[in-house]
Amino acid sequence: MTDVDQDYSAQATVTEAEFDAVMARYRSASEAAIAGLDGHPDLAFDPLSDERLDVWGIAPGELRPVVIAVHGGYWRMLSRHDTAFMARTLADAGIATVVPDYTLSPAASLEEIVRQVRAAVAWVHRHGTEHGLDPDRIHVVGSSAGGHLTAMTAVGGWQHAAGLPENVVKGAMTISGLFDLRPLVDTFANAWLNLDTPRAEALSPLLAPPGTAPLHVAVAEHEAAGFHRQSTEFHAHWPAERSWTLVPGRNHFDVFLDLADPRSALGEALLRLVRP
Repeated sequence: MTDVDQDYSAQATVTEAEFDAVMARYRSASEAAIAGLDGHPDLAFDPLSDERLDVWGIAPGELRPVVIAVHGGYWRMLSRHDTAFMARTLADAGIATVVPDYTLSPAASLEEIVRQVRAAVAWVHRHGTEHGLDPDRIHVVGSSAGGHLTAMTAVGGWQHAAGLPENVVKGAMTISGLFDLRPLVDTFANAWLNLDTPRAEALSPLLAPPGTAPLHVAVAEHEAAGFHRQSTEFHAHWPAERSWTLVPGRNHFDVFLDLADPRSALGEALLRLVRP
């Protein structure tokens, strides 16, 4: 493995057994969290791809603030069914959760994946009131590849073309994300991303016009060096209100699960972001 591969190999920071156990926890914790929650599962949000999302934690007669939770998986694995483990914690705080799918790489280009996640934001803004969601209180959170995609909804420059207000995202939390994709051109990940340098530049939130929403950047303590470095750079780059958490004792994969615990540093930070 080359040095640059090592920098961006999240899976190399855990054993195979640890990785498999966390992947299983994503699904089991999500299933437990949504059991009995009011919601609207399996809604089509993007006619160009026919991808779907689930809405959880709504309440009759309310328009609740929204957290759109974007899954990771290096843009090539996992789904919305693995990503609802925070839904009950948020519902208990009066917050709804939206978990979208996106077409996985290499079946979709990274440009298309970004478009789909932005389309989920647009769907909540345009159709949220029909499903108990407040279109003026949209927040986005994501881990790993989902951290990159979250950042791509928070940066400026895309909203006008989508017919959305510039401040459509009211807050964003990235967890162990990637924000400058140029190094990935020379890594193992390009086997499925198929990026060249100009496309990597265009898809890098660190190189995009920053947005105006409050940003919380988090990174796990036991993390590959590239994720640490890029999280630090993205936090420093953001001109609007920003905050930071280094999550002790966590690795690239289990850190995301902390959002299910309202007493964890990440759980508390997300609640503060949505309900300051």
